[in-house]
Parts: sequence; structure tokens; C-alpha cells
Amino acid sequence: MAISFDEVAVGTELPARSFPVTRATLVRYAGASGDFNPIHWNEKFALEVGLPDVIAHGMFTMAEAARVITDWVGDPGAVVEYGVRFTRPVPVPNDGVGAVIEVTGKVAALLDDRRVRVDLVATSGGQKVLGMSRAVVQLG
Repeated sequence: MAISFDEVAVGTELPARSFPVTRATLVRYAGASGDFNPIHWNEKFALEVGLPDVIAHGMFTMAEAARVITDWVGDPGAVVEYGVRFTRPVPVPNDGVGAVIEVTGKVAALLDDRRVRVDLVATSGGQKVLGMSRAVVQLG
């Protein structure tokens, strides 16, 4: 069911989501994206370059956050603009559990042409991992 512009207001909250991330998730994403940078799979290398552990791909984190919007609106094509700042990496320990990316969103502005701006908050381990995470969404 599509979300109508007439159904939303500034402050409308999108359903929050939690996205688990394991080392296996990172391997699958590396294969899909072609990003085999060793900071995403080699713990020894990640530590040597000053990271706390292997870290999730930034674009993976960004994509998972966007799922809150696409799940809400029901159409990925409705996202007409999307941008973030990467503020903190998502360490993914090799403990069988991994990490979790928590994402919340809300309508921050009503725009012309039945569009809304949605602001997202993405955290992992209690730390904000994306800044200025916002999208413009075309509603019906």
C-alpha cells in the first residue's frame, strides 16, 4: 500500500528497523559490490591501520539505512535524492553475533510536488554512524 502525501505530516515516524551485520554479511556484500578492501574482512589488517576491528562497508551501512524509507514508501523508485555523511565506522566482531545497525526515521519537511524530506538516524553500539542522513521521497 503506497503512502499518500496527504497521510503524512512533519514528525511522522517511519517504522524503526534493526539490521544485523556479521562477517558473512560483509563477505556477501563484498562479492556483490566488488569492494574487497581488506578493512572489511581481514582483522589483522584492520587493526594495523588503526581500526577497532573489521568494519562494515560504508555503502552497505548507507543502503541498510535507506531500507527504512523504501520499506515505508513501498517503492524504491520513490527515493529521488539520498545522501549521508559517514561519521563513525561499524565494527563487526568475529564472535558469531557481529553488530547491529539501528535505524529510525521521520518526516522532517513537506516539500513541493508531493515530496517529503525524511531524516534518518543510524546507530550501532550506541554510537551514531551516519550523519546528515536524509532523503527526498516522492509520495502519491
